[in-house]
Amino acid sequence: MSEFPGWHGTTICGVRKGGEVVIAGDGQVSLGDTVIKGTARKVRRLSPGGYDIIAGFAGSTADAFTLLERLETKLEATPGQLARACVELAKDWRTDKYLQKLEAMLIVSDGKDLFVVTGAGDVLEPEHDVAAIGSGGNYALAAGRAMMDTDKSAEEIARAAMAIAADICVYTNGNLTLETLKT
Repeated sequence: MSEFPGWHGTTICGVRKGGEVVIAGDGQVSLGDTVIKGTARKVRRLSPGGYDIIAGFAGSTADAFTLLERLETKLEATPGQLARACVELAKDWRTDKYLQKLEAMLIVSDGKDLFVVTGAGDVLEPEHDVAAIGSGGNYALAAGRAMMDTDKSAEEIARAAMAIAADICVYTNGNLTLETLKT
C-alpha cells in the first residue's frame, strides 16, 4: 500500500530594516509532485484591538488559521504586547493536547518586533532581522541575510530573497503576497 503523498509548499520570509517590516509569502501549494494551487494567500494582516499585526504561515492551512485565531485572542487579552501574546500562544501550543497536533509555523510582526512561533514552544526573534520558514525557508533566509548590509529596503530584500528561493525550491513559486508595517 502506498503512502498518501504529503502536502508541500510555502516559503515565508520576514525582513526588518529601516523602520519597516515586510512579510512575504509565495502562493504555491503542492501535493506530492503536483502543484495544486499557485495563488494561495499565506500572509495576512490582523487588527486585534486596533493594533496592526502581520503574519505569514507555513504548514497546514487549517492548522495555521487555528493558530492565527488563537494569536488574535491572545493579542486582544494583551493589547500592544506581541511578545507576550506569542509566548502565551507557544505555551498553549506546547501543552494543549489538541494544539500539539497542529502542523504549522508562523512569522509575526507588529512593525517593531519580528518573531517566529513554532509548535515546539519556541518564540524566536531573528538575530539578523531576517526570518524565514517553510520548504524554501533556508534559501530565503540565506539570501535575505546576504543582502542586509546593502542599500536595499526591507521590501526589496524580501522580494529578492523570495525570488532566489523560488528559483531553487520546487515547492516555492514567484507569486508573492506582501504585507508591510512601518514604525
